[in-house]
Amino acid sequence: MKQEVLLELLEAAAAEAGVKVSYEALSFGSGGSTGVVGHGGLCKLKTASGWQYRVIIDKRATPQERVATLASSLSRVITDPSGLEPKVREALYQHSDRDRSDRIRKAS
Repeated sequence: MKQEVLLELLEAAAAEAGVKVSYEALSFGSGGSTGVVGHGGLCKLKTASGWQYRVIIDKRATPQERVATLASSLSRVITDPSGLEPKVREALYQHSDRDRSDRIRKAS
């Protein structure tokens, strides 16, 4: 499956889980300098309506880096991947931490 197609499936899974995904120019460094560029990740924001998960991905990241960042982030939020497309479940498994990977694999 092409990375762009998998990315769209992951974005749909994120929307279904209530996770907002955004693409922004990210750079890390001190004093506003452009230091090491990261690919992004998961954060939890307090909003007027409560807490919301958000995944921020560097808009300059390659499709493979976008898939890895989003899948890794979603593997921390989606507790029951059994209703997801098989390719999405596999991506979550591949990019999850070891302690969560067994739970995700068992749901497949």
